[in-house]
Amino acid sequence: MQTAEIEREIRGFLVNNFLFGRAEALRDDAALFGGVIDSTGAIELVMFLQDRFVITVEDDEVAVPENFDSLKNVVGFVERKLRSKA
Repeated sequence: MQTAEIEREIRGFLVNNFLFGRAEALRDDAALFGGVIDSTGAIELVMFLQDRFVITVEDDEVAVPENFDSLKNVVGFVERKLRSKA
């Protein structure tokens, strides 16, 4: 799966579920927590990632800001998880 496809899937989920279709409100490097999602939203995002990309997200991975603090970082995290499965 290519980076653009991963980003499109995650962006679509965030825009549709948290931003009420306002795609312009989601920048690649903008903070997700506090601006787009809250703690409940983080759980929803993790569940989406696990279901859509068939990966396992460990609790300690969610706590690492470099994994989940922006759309760009979430995309990178998913790419790393997919590569480690191959």
